[in-house]
Amino acid sequence: MKKGEKPVNNPKGIAIVGMAGRFPGAKNVDEYWQNLCAGRECISFFSDEELLALGVDQALVNNPSYVKAGAPISDIEMFDASFFGFSPKEAEATDPQQRIFLECAWEALENAGYDSEAYKGWIGVYAGGSLSTYLIENLLLTNFYTLESLSRQFPASNDKDYIPTRVSYKLNLKGPSLNVSTTCSTSLVAVHIACRGLLNYECDMALAGGVSIQVPQQLGYLYIKEGMASPDGHCRAFDANAQGTIMGNGVGIVVLKRLEDALAEGDCIYAVIKGSAVNNDGSAKVGFTAPSSSGQAKVISEAQAIANVNPETISYIETHGTGTILGDPIEISALKKVFNASTQKRGFCAIGSVKTNVGHLNTASGVAGLIKTVMALKHQVIPPNLHFETPNPEIGFEGSPFYVNTKLSEWKTNGTPRRAGVSSFGFGGTNAHVVLEEAPAQKLSEKSRPWQLLVISAKTDSALEVATENLKSHLQQYPRLDLADVAYTLQLGRRTFDYHRFVVCQDIKDAVSALAANSQRVLTHYQKPILHPIAFMFSGQGSQYVNMGRELYQLEPTFQHQIDKCAEILQPHLGVDLRHILYPSVAQTELATQQLQQTALAQPALFVIEYALAQLWLEWGIRPVAMIGHSIGEYVAATIAGVFSLEDALAVVTMRGKLMQQMPTGSMLAVPLTEQQVQPLLGQQLSLAAVNSLSSCIVSGSTSAIETLQQQLAAQGIDTQPLFTSHAFHSAMMEPIVQKFTQRLQQVQLQPPQIPYISNLTGTWITADEATNPDYWAQHLRQPVRFSLGVSELLQQSESILIEVGPGRSLSTLTKRHLEPGAKQLVLSSLHHPKEQHSDVAFLLNTLGRLWMAGVEIDWSGFYAHEKRNRLPLPTYPFERQRYWIDSKPRSLSALDDQKPDITETDKTSSSQLYSRLNLGNPYIAPNSELEIQIAEMWQEVLGVKEVGINDDFFELGGDSLIATRIFSRLQTTFPVELSMGKILFQAATVAQQAEMLDQLLLEKITELSEEEIKSLLAN
Repeated sequence: MKKGEKPVNNPKGIAIVGMAGRFPGAKNVDEYWQNLCAGRECISFFSDEELLALGVDQALVNNPSYVKAGAPISDIEMFDASFFGFSPKEAEATDPQQRIFLECAWEALENAGYDSEAYKGWIGVYAGGSLSTYLIENLLLTNFYTLESLSRQFPASNDKDYIPTRVSYKLNLKGPSLNVSTTCSTSLVAVHIACRGLLNYECDMALAGGVSIQVPQQLGYLYIKEGMASPDGHCRAFDANAQGTIMGNGVGIVVLKRLEDALAEGDCIYAVIKGSAVNNDGSAKVGFTAPSSSGQAKVISEAQAIANVNPETISYIETHGTGTILGDPIEISALKKVFNASTQKRGFCAIGSVKTNVGHLNTASGVAGLIKTVMALKHQVIPPNLHFETPNPEIGFEGSPFYVNTKLSEWKTNGTPRRAGVSSFGFGGTNAHVVLEEAPAQKLSEKSRPWQLLVISAKTDSALEVATENLKSHLQQYPRLDLADVAYTLQLGRRTFDYHRFVVCQDIKDAVSALAANSQRVLTHYQKPILHPIAFMFSGQGSQYVNMGRELYQLEPTFQHQIDKCAEILQPHLGVDLRHILYPSVAQTELATQQLQQTALAQPALFVIEYALAQLWLEWGIRPVAMIGHSIGEYVAATIAGVFSLEDALAVVTMRGKLMQQMPTGSMLAVPLTEQQVQPLLGQQLSLAAVNSLSSCIVSGSTSAIETLQQQLAAQGIDTQPLFTSHAFHSAMMEPIVQKFTQRLQQVQLQPPQIPYISNLTGTWITADEATNPDYWAQHLRQPVRFSLGVSELLQQSESILIEVGPGRSLSTLTKRHLEPGAKQLVLSSLHHPKEQHSDVAFLLNTLGRLWMAGVEIDWSGFYAHEKRNRLPLPTYPFERQRYWIDSKPRSLSALDDQKPDITETDKTSSSQLYSRLNLGNPYIAPNSELEIQIAEMWQEVLGVKEVGINDDFFELGGDSLIATRIFSRLQTTFPVELSMGKILFQAATVAQQAEMLDQLLLEKITELSEEEIKSLLAN
């Protein structure tokens, strides 16, 4: 259901369909969950040497109240700038919170099985972060950037307000993009607002979460008695010895959809949000930052009311649980107030706090608790709450509904769905609570094809190898996955990049084997986005065979439907059910083979197969811009183009075949000579039937005349090949039926073609007058087929893809003979040759894979139009991260005085700050002329790249409109000519193009100057 539509009697709730995150000790959600189940505390304790190296004062390190602990996440300085279109300099000046949140947003969508570009609905972003300490510590205080210089370079790179909008921009998301800022409760409030956005149909999918990364991460903190921070780096929520928490770093994102949409679209549902609420404490509390039992109770009660659940059915609460002397008792007091109001049951609801594992993640803490609880619902176990030994006497667990869960416990249920609550409370009093329920049972996917097409793509060849290995390992780890669902997720849920790879396989074991061996079945290709015109080629008589496309008839509903429809239309004309001849029983195969050699049956049979194949290709999104047919094949092209209705085409083709079969028998001979060489050999009894290539013609005539010609050519050492036909098609022997056939055609309403196609008679594009003239079609059965001229015309489009739509590969073989060395055209077939033992489905999927690999856009929804599939969480994109980081420097006063540079130089980048050239599709070509060198150096400084080649695209290097203005400014300052920013950067996007443009402008400028002015200009 999309924006603007209204639900009718649909299940209520918000489904969580995807997740991503990075947490202390965990690079992803799976590692995070493993740590929680193992009862692992992910707090780091720092040595004196580490702290001193970071510039922490010796006196502070020696202070007994200084706690040398923190909860860092790994690799915050790493980022895949090229993937997201950042220049190196922009990447290093961007807050790691923005960079990591962006990567996680991509991973979350892929975890949900969606590509934001392909998704037709609106995707919203609701998120928040913490104050950028990277800006303060690494850019302003120690590297002497000024706010002015930062705003001039990258104004949105470090302000937390831009976290959601940067994601929307980079991922092209069109839904609401809202920054949320309620301190500790930010991320859970973001989830609540996202739910409201979905329920109000402001978007169809939402990313919600938060991030908090404080730089540097490896710092301790001063313990203040009865403050918020723990004296020893451990959080002992609800314990008698609890004295505070420890601040940590992390990021978490969930992907949300309306439940009815998630169920309808086969999403992997981790859990369901049944209700959520947000409020504020107001002023009825001790102080601004103090918690309020009343405010917390109200938000929990409201969320439960919205969820329409009885507290007695909630068996786990993920608490805010900071382990503070004041906070824990107030929070449990609020919970008891809500639960005791509706139940007398005791000790049935477990509680826990993820802060005992990873610390307090500030603006990301709410989503960290949410993801923990979602995973607990999914796996039906509750992780242990750490460091709990003796209950805090101020809480009073005895006689309450709650108990602290201290071990990994099975999450049992008494028949009602498992339900949980998640709380997050912020400094300033904004409280959030979410009620979760385990995911409903989802329908299993339907039966699918016996072969599946797995597609993998990446931005670089190295990333493609990693992605392949990751997929193989995942399939090995989960061998019971439905391979069709794997294929479906890869096709619909992953962006297609320039490096392509595919394999067609039967099952998980086969897939693992093929991917592991990197066998010949695994095809790989590099293809930048380009428009490939598609041309259909329809085969002629002689290519037919019994059981052509039989597996497609059994397994592809569209193909079967078209065959059935055509067979039913044909039965009154033929007097037989064509399906019995196409797909006979074993006992009838020999008879069907003989029948299929009869022209009266062969031509309708070929037409039907080719028409059904074309309809299948069209359903899969493969739409021709041009067509060609060989003899009877042109009738299929004309029908697809709208010249004939299907009913008229079948009637005409049937009559054509019957009339031909009534003629005296004859023969046809393939001759490896040019048309000019063949013409003198024809005489009165032979006709030129076809010109298939420059040195391949078909001669047609009486059997005796054909035998004489064959002997004559054999005596000259010329090998010829008789065709297995019963009549001399496209010869003078067809002349007697021309008039009768014309009369039949005059009864047909012919229409101008809606898709261009090549005429057999002229070898060029058919005209509307020709296509609608009965005489044209009458001459069509008499005159030669000029396939060579026709296919040469098709091949004028250098990037075209020609697909033979029919049995075998006769036209594909002929077409390849016309290709120039190094030609870029691609020639493919739809059905295997009769002598090849191939699965029809596997063969067709290999062709489809080659089309995808060449950059053709496949309509995957059409491909799955007749089956219901489910999305699966599969490995996400393997980012190729590099270090983009401006290190902080010692902050002593003397250092400040010694190191402070001229502010005018802050725009320049030293060689130590230049980064390696990004992985582009084109090779590096160094600047050669003085002008190219000057321009390349400007680009290097502004973009932060060591090497800029003369053909490197400005925007592929990470340039954007803001960076463009800086380069334009430098060019204007350096060169005394009038420049247009639109022309110099948007029409000349490479160094070579800019140099050429500037060179021309300078020459024009010089012609306008006097000799003295030229000398002055050259002197400068």
